[in-house]
Amino acid sequence: MIRSLLKLSRPRFWLYLAGPVLVGLAYGASSLGDLLSLVSLALFVYFLLPANVFLYGINDVFDADIDEGNPKKDERETRYRGDRTVPVAVAVCALLGLGFLLVTPSAAWPWLLGFLVLGAEYSAPPLRFKTTPILDSISNGLYVLPGALAYATLSGSQPPFLAVLGGWLWAMGMHTFSAIPDIEPDRRAGIRTTATILGESRTLAYCAACWLAAAGLFALLDVRAGVLLLTYPLLVVVWVARDVTISRAYWWYPAINTAVGAVLTMGGLWGVLHG
Repeated sequence: MIRSLLKLSRPRFWLYLAGPVLVGLAYGASSLGDLLSLVSLALFVYFLLPANVFLYGINDVFDADIDEGNPKKDERETRYRGDRTVPVAVAVCALLGLGFLLVTPSAAWPWLLGFLVLGAEYSAPPLRFKTTPILDSISNGLYVLPGALAYATLSGSQPPFLAVLGGWLWAMGMHTFSAIPDIEPDRRAGIRTTATILGESRTLAYCAACWLAAAGLFALLDVRAGVLLLTYPLLVVVWVARDVTISRAYWWYPAINTAVGAVLTMGGLWGVLHG
């Protein structure tokens, strides 16, 4: 059971939620003590594993029929087979998330509740954003919410609007890029997404535009951050120029995102230690 839940949680993508927490903590902290506090550790641990069980568990339960024809589920991911353990685990992880309402300032609550609501409604009825083109992309800004939550928890104030908007656009691009390998399985299942209506080449252009806009917004905060975020649109050019299949490039992004996130985090830590 534990092995199954771990595989369901997509270990390769754990840092997609926990990474923004580290960035938010680094920029929201005013001292080393803030970074090492119990609430900081709890946020990181929650978004490393339980939040991923919550997010992907809901996805797998409501995508069971679609996933039957998805080759990604053959080895690297799991298919939901009606195991009652999964819904129970999802409910427990949601309750653990709500527990942060007791230990975080009110400034952090909208980001926490926003993550839980969007995380559920991306896959679950009645809204099921993932089956509505454009909304499937926009709703995946949820990946930046743990970072905003962490920042607000330590600083007691709201994160910079440009950082949230830039991170939201980055997440939109990342989500839509990850949907490219699913275009054919989704079409066969009758699922309409941003990627299925645009097709591969136009979806790549859409992702590049999201990432370029994100880089521009971050540059308004710090030119160095903007230059760093240019990594993403430039990689799209590389994939196209070198004829790299997206289904192959897709599996490189956990390492790419970890490297970019590490640089952003170190920038924040430098400010804490030397500011």
